[in-house]
Amino acid sequence: MTSNQDNFSATPVDVVIMAAGKGTRMKSKLPKVLHLLAGRALLQHVVDTACALAARQVTVITGHGATEVEAATAIPIRARGKFDLNFVRQEPQLGTGHAMQQAVPVLQDDGVVVVLSGDVPLTRPDTLAQLIAACANQRLALLTIDLADPAGYGRIVRLGEAVTAIVEHKDATAAQRQISEIYSGIMAVPARMLKTWLARLDSHNAQGEYYLTDIVKFAVADAVPVVAVKTSDATQVAGVNSPVQLAELERAFQRRVALELMEQGVRLADPARLDVRGVLRCAPDVSIDVNCVFEGQVSLGEGVQVGANCVIKNARIEAGAVIHPFSHIEGGTPGSKDAIEIGAGCLIGPFARLRPGAKLATEVHIGNFVEVKNSSLAQGAKANHLAYLGDATVGERVNYGAGSITANYDGAFKHRTIIEADVHIGSNCVLIAPLTIGAGGTVGGGSTLSKDTPPLALSVARARQVSIPDWKRPSKK
Repeated sequence: MTSNQDNFSATPVDVVIMAAGKGTRMKSKLPKVLHLLAGRALLQHVVDTACALAARQVTVITGHGATEVEAATAIPIRARGKFDLNFVRQEPQLGTGHAMQQAVPVLQDDGVVVVLSGDVPLTRPDTLAQLIAACANQRLALLTIDLADPAGYGRIVRLGEAVTAIVEHKDATAAQRQISEIYSGIMAVPARMLKTWLARLDSHNAQGEYYLTDIVKFAVADAVPVVAVKTSDATQVAGVNSPVQLAELERAFQRRVALELMEQGVRLADPARLDVRGVLRCAPDVSIDVNCVFEGQVSLGEGVQVGANCVIKNARIEAGAVIHPFSHIEGGTPGSKDAIEIGAGCLIGPFARLRPGAKLATEVHIGNFVEVKNSSLAQGAKANHLAYLGDATVGERVNYGAGSITANYDGAFKHRTIIEADVHIGSNCVLIAPLTIGAGGTVGGGSTLSKDTPPLALSVARARQVSIPDWKRPSKK
């Protein structure tokens, strides 16, 4: 005999995401499901959850702003290629049951359908796995929760332990409104059963809509067990209907991330003042001060210290590096030449800016108000003050003076500057690319160079100093 668990493991999972709502209370032209939480659209969080379930296909039901929602969602999903993606439109919008009816043509009879909401972004995959297991391709499984204030939600009506109905708030009696257990809007149901129940829906209710929740009474009538998987974590079933709720979920998400990091041994100066808008991986003994923002994919090696008010995006930072306060590190696409690499023992900032393509070897120093773009600095190189390095290759132990810049752009093309090992660049120099400064050379302060220099040479290119005695400044008469 085949067990329920065996049935579950062998049964395809097809996810349907409700994303047709207008979101009037958001007071925004942007469709509600495209508002950002932790740097990703609400809908993208839900799709990522579907991906974690190893879904066979994901069907997104769109309506308001359908074209914009579909375009914004299709590109990141299809880039992964892990499941089939469908979009179906609900026009007009006549309730949740009517929305699901639009998805029927793309649902296959052999699967378990998991119904999610595009504005409920923080449901955990393991919770949904429990729901799918409870369904076992034989039962209707509902995710429920007890709320102190259940107003506005559909109530779970039971006879003993068995669920017999979900009653929408507007249709509930006074006694039913006292029930604290509510339906979260998330269910798992065998597709073959769902299709027959959807065909039997009607709109005879207070709102004149087709309720998806009415399938519970059809399941009961057909002697199909209805089971509830109850969660105690309100964050997992919380939806977004207003900017206030979006902000509340943002902090809930960041609190969840902060706790996970601290459990791994990361030292956070204040867990309430951390923002992770992507993936942050930390080795042991990492410390992060307040008000830091991490975007894209960031990796922090053992013992890395990140000072207050830093923004770090798409970067790999090796062991022992120190990122001083107010530094801005912004790499390009992870895995590309534009991602940022910071070697072991580097010192960055304060007030430093690393742009896409910055590659720093071990023990490089990038000081206050120094900008580095598409440049590599070899071991021990230093640019400590008020400088710009763009499209440059900098050798070992180079000392790059305050106020110096590489003039890398001629108005049409970018050109490269090569500064070989052990070069000393004085203050306030302009290096006009393409240009090579030979190893061990010195460039005198205030020089503007446009020609290559030989190794070990002192190169000076500046106007001769002239003093005019008794010179009178212009003045207003």
